[in-house]
Amino acid sequence: MSNDETSNTGGISGERLRSFIQRIEKLEEDKAAVGEDLKEVYAEAKGVGFDTKIIRQIVRLRKIEVEKRRETDELLDLYKAAIGMED
Repeated sequence: MSNDETSNTGGISGERLRSFIQRIEKLEEDKAAVGEDLKEVYAEAKGVGFDTKIIRQIVRLRKIEVEKRRETDELLDLYKAAIGMED
């Protein structure tokens, strides 16, 4: 590219913008690769008999702070009891 194509245009630095775009593109590629890796791990777990829905739920739950998770569980139990779904 010529210097004109990457110079400041309308107050925008072409090189800086190109740098951001390239970084984003690289991260998008990495994200896609990680997504494929996750699919493979879930498929492997399913292949040996684990329920992947439950594994996904556990992964989600582990991201929540213990106290917040406990509060949510208590509220869920209360609501279930209120509509007659007691365990």
